[in-house]
Amino acid sequence: MAADVLTRAGWTVVIFEKGRNHLLDPEDLTKPSSDYSNDEIKFVDRFFLGPDPFLEPRTFRSGVEEGDHSYVGEVNSVPSTVGGGGTHADGKTPRFREDDFRLLSTYGPQPDGEVADWPLTYDDLEPFYAEVETAIGVAGTAGSNPFEAWRSGPFPMPSGAPMYGATISSAAAERLGFHPYPAPTAANSVPYDGRPACNNCGFCAYLGCPIHAKGDPVALLTRTMATGLAELRSETFVSRIRTVGRRATGVDFIGPDGIERSMDARHVIVAGGAIETPRLLLLSGIENPAIGRHLMVHYQTIVVGTMPFRVHSERGRAVTHVHDDAIVGDSESRAAATAAGLPWMRGGLVEHGGASLPIMEAKIYPWGSNHTALMKDSAMRDRLWAFIMQGEDLPYVTNTVDLDPTVRDVRGFPVARVTYRAGHHELAASAHYGPRLEAVLKDMGAQWTLLTSSPGASAHGADAAKIPESRHLMGTTRMGEDPRSSVVDPFGAVHGLDNVVVADSSVFVTSAGYGPTLTLVALAARSAAALAGRDGPG
Repeated sequence: MAADVLTRAGWTVVIFEKGRNHLLDPEDLTKPSSDYSNDEIKFVDRFFLGPDPFLEPRTFRSGVEEGDHSYVGEVNSVPSTVGGGGTHADGKTPRFREDDFRLLSTYGPQPDGEVADWPLTYDDLEPFYAEVETAIGVAGTAGSNPFEAWRSGPFPMPSGAPMYGATISSAAAERLGFHPYPAPTAANSVPYDGRPACNNCGFCAYLGCPIHAKGDPVALLTRTMATGLAELRSETFVSRIRTVGRRATGVDFIGPDGIERSMDARHVIVAGGAIETPRLLLLSGIENPAIGRHLMVHYQTIVVGTMPFRVHSERGRAVTHVHDDAIVGDSESRAAATAAGLPWMRGGLVEHGGASLPIMEAKIYPWGSNHTALMKDSAMRDRLWAFIMQGEDLPYVTNTVDLDPTVRDVRGFPVARVTYRAGHHELAASAHYGPRLEAVLKDMGAQWTLLTSSPGASAHGADAAKIPESRHLMGTTRMGEDPRSSVVDPFGAVHGLDNVVVADSSVFVTSAGYGPTLTLVALAARSAAALAGRDGPG
């Protein structure tokens, strides 16, 4: 998004991406590539979108008492590929609400959590939300969510077809007092911007869209490359931002040939996400005690069950319906907060879906003569339904990203180390809302239900169970006016450096309970517009 804004303003940019280019046609970067396919093994097991955890691992620990680390390998990896995280998700693009930007003022402080207001408001960001929705193409139904923030205009496209199972789960949720609605999604419900409508193949989550019906990020990058003002360098690792005094002079980088080189620049924009961005700042020797602190991931509450009938959960856009009730709260959640010794409690967006794919299902059943019959009956895919609550994480100073003192990547650089433990607020909110979601599954007719959480469960052992499955990574270079408690200013500019801007979700002050994609892209648009000397979008 930053490159799109700046090239439209006449700037020349170079885009460095350490992963491979599977998004744009290498013969014509103004067109999408055809590298994506409905291939679970390729995407889920063979790290097609990267990073390969054997070559570029991360380390993890729950706290300093576990030593340097307790786990080495895959930790909260978002795709390392041209286009980044937007390539692999099912494309839900909710806006934050007004309260999400003023959590401290609205609700007050929390024990242990460093809750703060953002240095901007929803009104400041709304024009950029609208710009991004139009640029990437978002399908939705204004007014269907009774809790939504105000909008300056309609969605660019109507909502797409609902999943069959979502029509059943939404009816059950309504019977129990919830307010489900069609999820705003960056997947075309009709042909848009030269790209086809989504065909609801069901291979959204974890995989890239083979027909490019999903506009984030392909719409922005093809438009950027069409200006002739951008150069894309994939398989190129930026190892350091070079600085002199208060200014960055450029970057050092290692290309596909393995040779380290340098490039001068007037400005440097960092968009590596809430783990790789602080890693780069620390590798560059940029000093600020807040770098890497306040990591937030969304504590996931997961409820699954099998229906006595087929719900076809493997068909559709992985998630077509959601509800916000756990974010807004009610008398029951307020009572639960009081009982837990908390001043207030917030859950998160609840996703209605199945998200199980054939090979994923095949791994669940025991091998043997009965395997074929189990696959045909498909209890863990075609009859499976689930709710996932993306619970709001509070910003804790103890949840951090820094450089591991002993583990290095294939290039010889220290890898990122994640230190994370859910707080009392997250655990209490999960304990309250989990049984309420289980009740919805039972109202649907579930034969059995299972309630779990992440962190808290993993098929890869006790140490891996401590690692959050969520790929919603936020914080670590939080924005604010005061350089003593924040890393960047309200426009993403790094305190103490006049020409370095952070344009990703690491600048988030709080995590809200919504997926971060639309908000991080809107913030990038706002920061780039300010860099280009413009007051607003366009």
